[in-house]
Amino acid sequence: MSEHTITVAGVAVDTRHWIGGERVASTQTFPDVSPIDGSTIGGISRGTAMEAAAAVAAAKAAFPAWAATSRAERARILHAIADGVEKRIEELSIVETTDNGALLRSHRRGVMPRVAHNFRFFADWLLKLEHEDFETRGHTNHVSWDPAGPSVLITPWNAPLMLATWKVAPALAAGNTVILKPAEWTPLTASLLADIAAEAGLPAGVLNVVQGYGSEIGDALTSHPDVRRISFTGSVPTAKRIAESAAANLTPLSLELGGKSPLLVFADADLDLAVDLAVEQYDNAGQVCLAATRFLVEESVAEEFTRRFVEKAGQLTQGDPRGEATDIGPNIHPLQLEKIDGFVQRAVAAGARAVIGGHRKDGQYYAPTLLTAVAQDSEIVQEEVFGPVLTLQTFATEDEAVRLANDTRFGLAATLATGDPERAERVTAQLVAGTVWTNCFFVRDLQAPFGGSRHSGVGREGGTWSFDFYCDLKNTVTSPNGWNNHG
Repeated sequence: MSEHTITVAGVAVDTRHWIGGERVASTQTFPDVSPIDGSTIGGISRGTAMEAAAAVAAAKAAFPAWAATSRAERARILHAIADGVEKRIEELSIVETTDNGALLRSHRRGVMPRVAHNFRFFADWLLKLEHEDFETRGHTNHVSWDPAGPSVLITPWNAPLMLATWKVAPALAAGNTVILKPAEWTPLTASLLADIAAEAGLPAGVLNVVQGYGSEIGDALTSHPDVRRISFTGSVPTAKRIAESAAANLTPLSLELGGKSPLLVFADADLDLAVDLAVEQYDNAGQVCLAATRFLVEESVAEEFTRRFVEKAGQLTQGDPRGEATDIGPNIHPLQLEKIDGFVQRAVAAGARAVIGGHRKDGQYYAPTLLTAVAQDSEIVQEEVFGPVLTLQTFATEDEAVRLANDTRFGLAATLATGDPERAERVTAQLVAGTVWTNCFFVRDLQAPFGGSRHSGVGREGGTWSFDFYCDLKNTVTSPNGWNNHG
């Protein structure tokens, strides 16, 4: 076994970068720590501007051939990557759970199968991607999607491989080459993806994986003049830095950022359903950008809703995410845990009441928390916590519910519980959000547009919208005149 290979629960993972079809080591490493018990998994190659330049050069060199590859062949390779993922679901699941602390059973049953689906969906969508020709004064207009070029994809730590492949799959399907930069807290499954893609026959340089800190390698990637697209999922402050970096080259951006999404519960709702939706917001220890962290409950049912919520939340099991019965695992990192607790303690000091939780537990675990008596303009209501911390406010009228729901700088998602379809139609039409769920949560189809409004992001991806971003759209107008007569 190579000195650059670590073993994670029996799975060998290469800790080097993947550039131009080869493993490349850096002179320095950074530690990868498991949130489950705080143990160091291993040292990961710590990329710099040098590795960034090499990865972009490899992607640029590989681009012409990959862009010229037929749609059918690109789709075949993407399906082969999906096959490789499915063969290694157990390995990918245990490595990712060790690396980011999310539930092992969720990885096995939902997350890793979705990784394979990401590749299959965009492979299939590519083959049917078309726009009907149309006429202008007898001239024919033909719309086509041309590959844009090397694409930098910067991905988060809360669902590392699934969210990475949500970007990688359409970028590759579009004919672009990719430089993937995973979050430094969760780099391992991106390395395994490089192995899987190579085994599937993806040509060298088409997918490159570089690891490291954003300040040391991220800036070099996003400011590179040969990069044609940048897609980022993460925080608003980092997105602003990326946008500034990309501006010099006018590099198009897709940004999926934070959220402070509401769950609106009306008195006519099925309260059992509403409570189920509410407790679901603790999924992944609250580390979900789409989570409805602000409960807005109609006054007449607020007391009963709270009682049922506390009862159901009390049935959750928090502990080692590898346990089959575990519902909530650890938070990702000591810094994140400190951030979460800081939000809660400042809120309590300002007058909020912790109905449940409100404190750390042993290790990197934070007790599921619900805060009441919070002001609309308070930090805990306005800013994203990204942990198992929810707030509850009440409203008296439909108009007030909508006003409170829209009164943040975010607009990623919203969830609505009501038994009145006409009310649902009225309210959803007024909500500022990229996705609205009515009497459900987290139902996502890859053919739907996904993204956020306001500070929750720029642009939409999914289905044809992904290809619109990763490609240069071209309209070719052809005159019926001027053809030579070849008999």
